[in-house]
Amino acid sequence: MAKILQLVGDFVEDYEAMVPYQMLLMVGHTVDTVCPGKKAGDKVKTAIHDFEGDQTYTEKPGHNFAVTAEFDKIEATTYDALVISGGRAPEYLRLNKRVLACVKHFFEQNKPVAVVCHGAQVLVAADILKGRSCMAYPTVAPEITACGGIFVEQNKDFTNAHVDGNLVSSAAWPGHPEWIKKFLELLSK
Repeated sequence: MAKILQLVGDFVEDYEAMVPYQMLLMVGHTVDTVCPGKKAGDKVKTAIHDFEGDQTYTEKPGHNFAVTAEFDKIEATTYDALVISGGRAPEYLRLNKRVLACVKHFFEQNKPVAVVCHGAQVLVAADILKGRSCMAYPTVAPEITACGGIFVEQNKDFTNAHVDGNLVSSAAWPGHPEWIKKFLELLSK
């Protein structure tokens, strides 16, 4: 079984933090959830993003999500894979140089990486998408293409996922079944 690092932060999307965490634990993987500036036992606030027919998603308060390890003490080299959850957290997590160095490690070592929704903003900031294809929430498309990446559009229900090498990506939480399935396939290689 794999040892997986999950990157979260305040106002991470609720389902995009909790569901992958619980699913990966359920199948026997070890998952450490981390957030810069937080210690094991701390919590991050989440936000629930719903698709209710508006021009963009709506946002409601979510649950508190537990951080299980201290970001400043983790060593990326000890992890087999990375999950980057979406929501609003990636917009500030991508400003953290240590976060970017950690993300780069997983790509340099060709370890599986799962990213959902706005989590792709962290990949853009880490400068690893040039020439790679990635799915993300549609508003992140300009960032992906501006850095030389190839934006992959989601289906009308946001239920699909995309694989490019060691990267599996999805536009939003409705894609979790396919996204997690494809991530588990990468982990089993």
